[in-house]
Amino acid sequence: MTMIARCVASAMTLIACIVTHAEGPVQIPASLQAAEQSRIDAIARAMPSAVCVFVPGGGGGGSGMLISPDGFALTNFHVTSPAGTFMRCGLSDGNVYDAVIVGIDPVGDLAMIRLIGLDGKTKNDFPVATFGSSRTAQPGDWCMVIGNPFLLATNLQPTVTYGILSGVGRYQYPSGTLLEYGDCLQTDASINPGNSGGPIYDAEGKLLGIVGRCSFEKRGRVNVGVGYAISINQAENFLGVLRSGRIVDHATLGATVATDPDGGVRVTNILESSDAYRRGLRYGAEILEIDGRVVQTANDLQNVLATFPAGWRIPIRFRIDGNSRDTLVRLASVHGPDELLEKMAGALPPPPPREEPKPEDNEDNEGDDSDGEQESAPEDQEPDSPHGKSPIPKSVTDQLIERKGYANYHFNEREQDDFIAEVRNQYPAQESSESNEPTGWIIEGETADGDASPVMIRVTSGKMAMIVGERPVQIETKGELYEAVTRRSPVGMLAALDAWRRMLATGPKQFGETFYWGTMPLGGQRPLRDCVVGIDGEMETRWLSHPDSHALEAVEVFADRDEDPAELWLLRDGADAKAMPTFLDLRYGTESLLKVKVKSWKLVPESELDAENQ
Repeated sequence: MTMIARCVASAMTLIACIVTHAEGPVQIPASLQAAEQSRIDAIARAMPSAVCVFVPGGGGGGSGMLISPDGFALTNFHVTSPAGTFMRCGLSDGNVYDAVIVGIDPVGDLAMIRLIGLDGKTKNDFPVATFGSSRTAQPGDWCMVIGNPFLLATNLQPTVTYGILSGVGRYQYPSGTLLEYGDCLQTDASINPGNSGGPIYDAEGKLLGIVGRCSFEKRGRVNVGVGYAISINQAENFLGVLRSGRIVDHATLGATVATDPDGGVRVTNILESSDAYRRGLRYGAEILEIDGRVVQTANDLQNVLATFPAGWRIPIRFRIDGNSRDTLVRLASVHGPDELLEKMAGALPPPPPREEPKPEDNEDNEGDDSDGEQESAPEDQEPDSPHGKSPIPKSVTDQLIERKGYANYHFNEREQDDFIAEVRNQYPAQESSESNEPTGWIIEGETADGDASPVMIRVTSGKMAMIVGERPVQIETKGELYEAVTRRSPVGMLAALDAWRRMLATGPKQFGETFYWGTMPLGGQRPLRDCVVGIDGEMETRWLSHPDSHALEAVEVFADRDEDPAELWLLRDGADAKAMPTFLDLRYGTESLLKVKVKSWKLVPESELDAENQ
């Protein structure tokens, strides 16, 4: 029996009791009491993680929710954009916390912020929301919205509204040039200006999504019971890239599609430079599944793509010439970097006022015709309101570095430091402890095919060599490595090993232009791996590490963005995820070109290697 059916049955039972016991005390059925207590308990579990966001200077605010004990929280991009880098956040514990911007997704209307402890130090015991699954949500499910409508929560006690999910998998076209809502949830729970960025929970108090839009009657801004929330499954896909501090973009397949009159999703155009084209997708092909989700209309396809960050590699199934194919596709960016920044700048509202807002300024522009402008402060703002004027505190500036392309580069630097510390902890030091002399690698093994040909690899800062069977190759310049990758040569293994060795030796700051990208699937599979990108000359390298063990699992080297990279997968036997690899698997696209079973991996002073090469 569904929740609605149970509640209807309980209501009928209650009516019957009232009629039967009209002359005596009314006995509430146990099932109804249990349902009421369940709702009370769910609200009690959910409310502590709800955040009331206030823009300093009286420039507006909204809502949000805490997702980690150390203060990271999610909200809307259009809530944080008037504040810029600094805001104040109230919790139901009665405290107001300073918060700093972390990362933003201006296309999907998401932002990550971080709350700072009352003493200006990191607080590690914030209450956090329990994640549910928007994928399994169905129309008719009970839900609740907790937030800060009309910025009424000046007493820091958020408002709770209750309702049902009216629909799932809704698509809302971009408002203006940005703010696209794909695969979102629709609800009739009361949502008003100020609820933006806040949580929508299921009946058990588990997080289903982030409230973002609401349809209003055009005159008077009256809620008509049609609100929209970004699904928590989409938000989870973006947690890693938002935590990178970057301004992130959404994904595109590099193809246009239409719904076939006879049913199905047909490709109507495709870029020959796209990875989808390299994987065999062509004009007229029928797309069947993306990331395991069946798509039957063009709207289905757009809904699924809207939930991915640019750069992800996902499984796709399509049918062409009567044959079904399964492959992996790297998704491109919807915008170029400068294009995204330009559009974002055009969508930003003016900076918050430095005076108390006037009553006539309290109009809000949020809604299905919204241009993303921020909710205004209420006209009955208290003198000691948490969004009163104040300078940016030092605890915020200590966690803030401005850089083009980033919302806050501070958090990217921190992730880079964590990455190199973990990787160096896994592998031997790159300098001799006695002479501080740089070391090189000598890797010996055999091909993991039927021939089991001997393999010897030498990687140093000078000459590199590789012998497979009777075929020796020597590399002396980066240009030769570049050519090897573009030719899809086995020597691409040297390019990946060289980048790996140099990153260990120099660290991110000396390697080249290096940044923490965020998280993405490896080979289209979860869990999502941490990804660090390093650009040195014409080549771009990506290091992918497991999120739990932090073991390095793959090194990808791109010589050309429109061609397949050389992918070196680091495979291990046994349970020790941090052990040295037992297999090196070189792949281009979806094919393995060379797999080496490692027998020994030695660190040798480069002077000895140079002497051997004389």
